[in-house]
Amino acid sequence: MSANLELVRSIYADWERGDFSSVEWAHPEIEYVLADGPSPGSWRGLAAMSEAWRERLAAWSDLRVEVDEYCELDDGRVLVLLRYTGRGKTSGLDLGQMQTNQANLWHLRGGKVTRLVVYWERDPRSPTSASRSSQCPRSPRPPTWWSLCAGPLRLPTGATSMR
Repeated sequence: MSANLELVRSIYADWERGDFSSVEWAHPEIEYVLADGPSPGSWRGLAAMSEAWRERLAAWSDLRVEVDEYCELDDGRVLVLLRYTGRGKTSGLDLGQMQTNQANLWHLRGGKVTRLVVYWERDPRSPTSASRSSQCPRSPRPPTWWSLCAGPLRLPTGATSMR
């Protein structure tokens, strides 16, 4: 397992427990991007990213992440397919009852995350999904994430997943 994949897995280990407090993994000038969804935007720097996360987390109680798959795209990018669980503080909405299939694209350099792109919708057929690329390979499973790739996947021979 590469150092980049190991770092991303360690971040999700915290997030799966509902602990979003650490930013030790982030470069001081990190770019945090919400690519689509109800409130897309872009923030630069630790303070801006932290504030954006606080606003996002404030609406939910017991918010947690469940990773479906890790995919190391190349030596500087890791794609993570995930779902959220939790309950809306005001609405009582249970995320577990919804389709919360998202994708996060991590850009890493020098042991730090330099850019984190959050895709609200990972279904390439959705009009709000991440941009498509004709160079992207199709998965042997239903193509729910292939459009996020900017180049060929590097999986070990015979492997279909990095999980």
